[in-house]
Amino acid sequence: MTDYERSRTMPALPEPVLDEAAGPGRLDAWMPRDLHVRAEGPPAAAVRGDGGGDGGGTDGGGTDGPALLRMEWGTRDDGRHPGWLRVAGLDGGTSRVTVHLSCPGGDSAPPPETVERQLDEGLARLEEQVRLRVDSGG
Repeated sequence: MTDYERSRTMPALPEPVLDEAAGPGRLDAWMPRDLHVRAEGPPAAAVRGDGGGDGGGTDGGGTDGPALLRMEWGTRDDGRHPGWLRVAGLDGGTSRVTVHLSCPGGDSAPPPETVERQLDEGLARLEEQVRLRVDSGG
């Protein structure tokens, strides 16, 4: 497996960002379609916690750090594209979204620059969806 991770700042607090990313049927709206990532029932597992940390959800560090929200996905049968998305609150009502995706290695693996570009494009789609949600008051 090869791991990829990309981040982007979003124009909203963490909760609406995670709601937009993890809502029913929304994973397909922003994740790279060519990577065949799909949520399986239940749709994406969202784990909410407080504190900073390394993406492990609640890190036991108390509630002094920024809000940290996380969702995970993967295929149950073969685990080909497991991954997670983490949203951390920033100053000024913005958030930092980090998406992590594991892809199979070998001859069938897409080139790393393709996966990174697709993740960047997916985060840009998510940012646009969040921006539309915020602008419409939702």
